[in-house]
Amino acid sequence: MSKGKVKLLFIENDAKRRVAYKKRKKGLLNKVSELTTLCGIKACTIIYSKFNSEPDVWPSTLVAQQVILQFKHLPEMMKERKMLNQEAYLRERITKLKEQLNKQLSENHEKDLVELMFKCLLIDKRELDKLSSTDLDDLEEKIEKKMMGINSRLNGDAKKKVILDIDEAQSNPAPP
Repeated sequence: MSKGKVKLLFIENDAKRRVAYKKRKKGLLNKVSELTTLCGIKACTIIYSKFNSEPDVWPSTLVAQQVILQFKHLPEMMKERKMLNQEAYLRERITKLKEQLNKQLSENHEKDLVELMFKCLLIDKRELDKLSSTDLDDLEEKIEKKMMGINSRLNGDAKKKVILDIDEAQSNPAPP
C-alpha cells in the first residue's frame, strides 16, 4: 500500500529531519547495494551531513577510493576503447572494399573477354596473336560456356517443338 505523494519541502523540525535523513540514507544505501549486486557494477556512496562529523562511505573507504580512481581515468579508457573500435571498423571496411574490388576486377575481366571474343569474330582475328596463354585459356573457357548456353537453348527449343508436335498430333488424330 503506498503512502501517497510526498511533498518535497525542507523539514523545519530538527528531530523529524534527522529521522527522515536516517530513513532516506538507509533506503539509498540499500538501493545502491541492490544495484551493484543485480547489475554487477562497482558503485560507492559518500554522504556528507551536518548530523555526522565524518562522511558516511559505502561500502568502504578503500572501495570508494578505487571507484573514484577509475572514474578519474574514465576519459583515458574511453579514448582507448574508441580508438580500438575505430581500428576494428577500419579493418572490416578495408576487407569489404577489397572484396568489392576483386569482384569488380573479375567482372571487368569477363567483359573484356566477351568484347575480345566478338572483336575476333567480327573484325580482326589477328587480335588472338597478341594474347598471353592464360588469356587464351580464359577466352577458350568463355567461348565454351557461350556454346553450352547456345546448345542448351537449341535443345530446349527442339524439345519444345517435339512436345508441341505431340500435343498437336493428339488433339488432331490422323484419319485411318
